[in-house]
Amino acid sequence: MVDRYTPQAIWGRELRHYRQAAGLTQAQLSQKIHFSESLISGVETGQLPASPEFAQSCDTTLTTAGALSRLLDWRKGQVFPAWFGQWHDKERVATALHAYEPILIPGLLQTPEYAFEVLCGDEAAVRARIERQEILTREDPAPPLYRCIIDEGVLHRLIGSPKLMRDQLQYLASMVTSRISVQVVPLGGMNAGLLAGFMLATLQGADEVAYLDTAVRGVVTADSDDVAAAVRKFEAIRIEALPLQMSLDLIRRTAEEQWT
Repeated sequence: MVDRYTPQAIWGRELRHYRQAAGLTQAQLSQKIHFSESLISGVETGQLPASPEFAQSCDTTLTTAGALSRLLDWRKGQVFPAWFGQWHDKERVATALHAYEPILIPGLLQTPEYAFEVLCGDEAAVRARIERQEILTREDPAPPLYRCIIDEGVLHRLIGSPKLMRDQLQYLASMVTSRISVQVVPLGGMNAGLLAGFMLATLQGADEVAYLDTAVRGVVTADSDDVAAAVRKFEAIRIEALPLQMSLDLIRRTAEEQWT
């Protein structure tokens, strides 16, 4: 179900207001602006985002004096994509987080320099990522338990410069505490999680939510079958991972031997 009070949903209701005030059905508006009726319906219900071109066409046809285009300014303050914002909200209130990452250092454990390279120099996105990390060191409420597993290939994938990689791996090892653990799945063979990364958040009351990576976007789901499958997958990967101390030794050795 769509949250009626997200900026996207509120924008959609404004479009519906102006359309109805103009005496047009969705089908009639579609014919005038040359966007599909299904898109108009999805935007009005908050299920689909409006593009600047769509907003401008609606402004012109509905004679709104540019109101709909101006209302899209809410996106300028949105650092996270809408689909990740759903996960961010869950992450902040989680009592425990479990993550598997086969490609990169997980965002919660990235240095600013590593994040800068991964995020293609988007400084606002880097700041937002570093601010996310504050949940691991906060005092009130207590930080979540964080259990992370990475593929060994992550340690050998050059991001930025050798010095950046050495600093990142040293930082990764230094972050391990009684509440934060990092384990490494060694290279060789087809491990249970090689294809895609994912995260699990345990909320108050033991409810669980999963974040699943795809090629084009992340998917946040509380579907019990999806979450149960992700839990089983995490446990299968954990069995294949090196124990904590062996993982730390591998991380430190790679930092010194490969990236010096």
